[in-house]
Amino acid sequence: MKVDNIFLKKLFKTIPNLLGSKYTYNIIRLLFGTVFIYAGAVKIVNPKAFANIISQYNLVPEILLAPVAIILPLIEILAGIGLILNVRGSLTTILSLLIMFVVILWYGIIKDLDIDCGCFSAEEMKGINNLRQAFYRDIIMIIGVFYLYAYKYFKNDRGVSPNKIFTKFKEVLG
Repeated sequence: MKVDNIFLKKLFKTIPNLLGSKYTYNIIRLLFGTVFIYAGAVKIVNPKAFANIISQYNLVPEILLAPVAIILPLIEILAGIGLILNVRGSLTTILSLLIMFVVILWYGIIKDLDIDCGCFSAEEMKGINNLRQAFYRDIIMIIGVFYLYAYKYFKNDRGVSPNKIFTKFKEVLG
């Protein structure tokens, strides 16, 4: 019994330290940013295939498929870059995208659609229940985003203003 108590005490001391660590925050932020950059890049390379996946949900009018298939991946890429650079607003953009994805995946599950989720590539999840797997993955990512929000709130980390990034970029270019 005494060994269990020592283990639990150490565990309860370690978890807050780990969650409050700048390293944990940065790792999760970099991981999410990389995931969104990758997801957007894979889709932007072949917008026709992505437009085909979008059309299978029957949520976007045909005339808007091409613009959505190009603009959505660009937003993912920019939000991912912004999150890596800790740009103000990028975390909110990623949360908004994840909520939208969860709602669309939920719609696909309710309608019992047997289609690719469109999250990464056409070959991503060809197995059974791929929409459910993507749905649960996105829910876990939303929890991770809430962790990032909580960290920023408690550590008073407001991020970098986009204006500062553009100013630095102009300085570098001369």
